[in-house]
Amino acid sequence: MAQRYVRVQNREGKIYYGLLQLSLNVQVLDAPPWLHGQPTELVLEADNYQILAPCAPSKIIAVGKNYADHAAEMGTLVPAEPLIFLKPPTSIIPSETAIKYPPQSQRVDYEGELALVIGDRACNCTLEEAQTKIWGYTIANDVTARDLQKKDGQWTRAKGFDSFCPLGPWIVRELNPGARLQTFVNDDSHPVQSAGIDQMVFPPDFLVSYISQVMTLLPGDVVLTGTPEGIGQLQVGDRVRIEIEGIGRLENTVVFR
Repeated sequence: MAQRYVRVQNREGKIYYGLLQLSLNVQVLDAPPWLHGQPTELVLEADNYQILAPCAPSKIIAVGKNYADHAAEMGTLVPAEPLIFLKPPTSIIPSETAIKYPPQSQRVDYEGELALVIGDRACNCTLEEAQTKIWGYTIANDVTARDLQKKDGQWTRAKGFDSFCPLGPWIVRELNPGARLQTFVNDDSHPVQSAGIDQMVFPPDFLVSYISQVMTLLPGDVVLTGTPEGIGQLQVGDRVRIEIEGIGRLENTVVFR
């Protein structure tokens, strides 16, 4: 099993980065792993921490319509170049916490996505340089108030509510280029989304290079790479689970805000 890098909070409220062991104990690192954090002698036992989102980015850059089938289901063509937008860091929540359904919306959708974690400052990168800036991979849910997205004509409100970016549960360094992303709602064994991440229109290194020519990416920043076909509505009480082969599962329930 690949090493799983986590961010956790102990009972006293102190936050650590660490390595998740098979026992579910966490070996604490002395710094974020992308800043060359090294293992310490401190080990948190499984009952002495809660898992947080695996990083605390300065910004989340998301990519729209990066799977051709999803662009088609939205009634649009694939963009000629990446369609990027921002989600606020305050939208991040960890796995096993609640997505809060805002009263302003009548339709909230799930969007399962692969997330990239940036490990080094990236500005005006070539494709070759961009690949070296991707430190690892995790799972995201680009939760979207679909009715507000259509109403506003731009996406900040629809995608920026608190809790609208479940992220985690951990980061892995390596990922099979053909790994499958699947989204499940409640107890249905049939996925509502299922696609290989190699079906992206613009692959991860291209996205990082492109974004770095617009804005500087900093260590710990997150890039959401787009969602495949099969988006759909969530209801209060639903439980949504996103799985990516080689990473794990991100699971959240939906509650009234």
